[in-house]
Amino acid sequence: MTKLFSRFLKDESGATAIEYGLIAALISVALIAGATSLGGTLNNTFTNLSATMNGAAAKGNVTIP
Repeated sequence: MTKLFSRFLKDESGATAIEYGLIAALISVALIAGATSLGGTLNNTFTNLSATMNGAAAKGNVTIP
C-alpha cells in the first residue's frame, strides 16, 4: 500500500495538461481583452469620422451624391 501511495505522489502526468490548460486560458483572456479594447477604439474613430463628414456636408463644403 505504501508503494502505491508513493507512486501516486510521484506521478505528474496530469500536471502538464493542467499547465497547458492554464496557458490556453490566459491567452484567451488576453485576446478577449485586446479585441474589446481595439473594438472600442475603432468605434470611437468611426464615430468621429462620421460626425466630421456629416458636419462638412451640412456646411455645404462637401456634396454627398
